[in-house]
Amino acid sequence: EAGGVVLGKSADKLFSLSGLFAVYKPKGPTSAAVLNLLKERLLAEAGVQTNGNRRNQVLKIGHGGTLDSAAAGVLVVGIGKGTKMLSTMLSGSKKYTAVGLLGKATDTLDATGRVTEEKPYDQITKRDLENVLQKFTGDIMQVPPLYSALKKDGERLSTLMKRGEVVEAKPARPVRVYSLSLQRFQPPLFTLDVECGGGFYVRSLVNDIGKELSTCATMQELTRTKHGPFTLEEHALYEDKWTIDEIARSLEHCTSLLPGEPSHKKLKTEHPSETAVSCE
Repeated sequence: EAGGVVLGKSADKLFSLSGLFAVYKPKGPTSAAVLNLLKERLLAEAGVQTNGNRRNQVLKIGHGGTLDSAAAGVLVVGIGKGTKMLSTMLSGSKKYTAVGLLGKATDTLDATGRVTEEKPYDQITKRDLENVLQKFTGDIMQVPPLYSALKKDGERLSTLMKRGEVVEAKPARPVRVYSLSLQRFQPPLFTLDVECGGGFYVRSLVNDIGKELSTCATMQELTRTKHGPFTLEEHALYEDKWTIDEIARSLEHCTSLLPGEPSHKKLKTEHPSETAVSCE
């Protein structure tokens, strides 16, 4: 029984699920919205009928690090006892493919924002860009964007900004970039592959690269291709696979992944309290 409802076989199976798996988050919805849709799908398949907020308490489920609404890719999900394992995902490494646009800056540092600056970029060569990337590899200092999920007095900075309140930038903080490479250069667009630790903002990276090149840049697209041991190609379940049986299979398949990543698990973020809401 759950929420006062007698359960059938499908529901029994659903509530027995436990562990970590990954889903594909499309561009557009927030990570929370994707998680809510997944929860709705599973409860509907199981035939669990509850009302209002009680429905949310019936199934224990959570995600392991926010992916911006404008971004797509791997979203790690914990179900059952797996929700207690999500915090370990936050300090693990992540891989992204990002498309940057030279010559324009926005207030959000991505394509959703208002253009705040325009500068020429014709003088920039592929070699210039490749040389600059070396400065952003390893242990570096990074200022988080003002439009972010980081909090001040319990409220997200992005919420305060949208209300028109004056928000001071957070101080630069240490972040780790394991690898950074240029995949494509078709001015004004350039494509980067980046592997980083927790609390890192790819938007800030693209913005900083623009400044280093004596122009400006903003992030146009972002895809998370790997989070911890979970990859987009091999592990992320697309919406048509959001069923109890598919998730059960995925949990079984992903069990062997969890003891992995010894080298990255030791690398704790300097700001564990903020990491839960600060992943790009």
